[in-house]
Amino acid sequence: MQTYPDVKLFINGEWRDAIGGETIPVVDPATEEVIGKIAHARKADLDLALEAAEKGFKVWRDTSPFDRSKLMRKAADLLRSRVEPIAYMMTREQGKPLAQSRMEVMGAADTIDWFAEEARRTYGQIIPARFGGVQQMAIKMPVGPVAAFTPWNFPLNQVVRKLSAALATGCSIIVKAPEETPASPSELIRAFVDAGVPAGVVGLVYGTPAEISEYLIAHPVIRKMSFTGSTPVGKHLAALAGKHMKRATMELGGHAPVMIFDDADLEKAIEVTALAKFRNAGQVCVAPTRFLVQDGVADKFTEGFIKAARALKVGNGLEDGVTMGPLANERRIPAMEDLLHDAVSSGAELKTGGKRIGNKGYFFEPTVITDAPISSRIMNDEPFGPIAIINRFSHYEDAVEEANRLPFGLASYAFTSSVRTAHALSRQVEAGMLTINHNGLALPEVPFGGIKDSGYGTEGGSEATEAYLETRFVSQMS
Repeated sequence: MQTYPDVKLFINGEWRDAIGGETIPVVDPATEEVIGKIAHARKADLDLALEAAEKGFKVWRDTSPFDRSKLMRKAADLLRSRVEPIAYMMTREQGKPLAQSRMEVMGAADTIDWFAEEARRTYGQIIPARFGGVQQMAIKMPVGPVAAFTPWNFPLNQVVRKLSAALATGCSIIVKAPEETPASPSELIRAFVDAGVPAGVVGLVYGTPAEISEYLIAHPVIRKMSFTGSTPVGKHLAALAGKHMKRATMELGGHAPVMIFDDADLEKAIEVTALAKFRNAGQVCVAPTRFLVQDGVADKFTEGFIKAARALKVGNGLEDGVTMGPLANERRIPAMEDLLHDAVSSGAELKTGGKRIGNKGYFFEPTVITDAPISSRIMNDEPFGPIAIINRFSHYEDAVEEANRLPFGLASYAFTSSVRTAHALSRQVEAGMLTINHNGLALPEVPFGGIKDSGYGTEGGSEATEAYLETRFVSQMS
């Protein structure tokens, strides 16, 4: 029988309680029951973690890339072998259906494998010299200890990108994982520990987010930070990092447009976007939110999308056949209700859903609204929940103008059979990621990140390790 554990801090190679003995309860969003507790770190615990990370860095930077890669591959295999208990923990703490939790665990293992290969390819350069007897080298070195801050919507995959990039490049790392979903990231760390990562190379803490982030980012031991979360918090942390000349990778909020043109394959568009919209109850930073549908197919698309939304089975993620679980915490319910009330009172039409389900657990109906005015909050604030907004457009320029209207630029989607339209979109849509006629986002080998107010830097693909490396120039005369 599977159980949910109490979660400890991991500092200097040891699983331990907080020095002050404080804990934080963990709530199952499907039942509202307290299912466990986590150790609550304060500054004394953080000081120990920082001291360990500094020592661990000196060991790990001198470990060969080949040996780092071997250890990471072992951790990936351990993670795969533990998919069932970890998926169970994730569903209990986060709410998503077991099938989605399993997929996240397996995807995290694939990410580790990808970065394990990148560990062996941190190439430098030999630069031809102007003078005889001179050798000019540009070498890549790990930047130093890293502080990583991750959210609750993907408890493993938000951690694993940062953790894997740091370890691949020879950095040590302190992970501040989410308090709402602590057990699954703890098990990710355990896989690396059991694979043999040296003490101090990886640390794991939980506590008050603002207290931990402001202490770690400003601390002289930390040389780089990576944050995934909301744009307002991200801007604050980026400013703090800049004040102390720390490198920063920021993956922030979005409000992804979906452009459906008259020549699109509507059956495919509905299938792909409905799955993407309601996955994880819409609590996905790259979830499609603003559906912009050309006049000629708007009625047919809307009808099909509503049908897909109504076909979803909402319930406890541990139950067979459930395709959408609860929202992650109690705060999300009034957030959805407030956005919908504002939209409908502004002139939007509620087509399906719109209400909380039951009075136990944080369940909310898959919801579709149409004709939301641009001035409504939901057209400007990311809903981060199971609400789809479908609006019409007439001309190509109208779709692109609306897609680019907001300051966000994370993910975007389009469906068209026109190569010319697809090419124009790839040049004109202001987003870090655009996927056309399918959902091709978030694979380990492709870039993952935003532009504009959605952040900077990438946590996927061949560029992901660059933020964890610094280039040093060496010129030597024989």
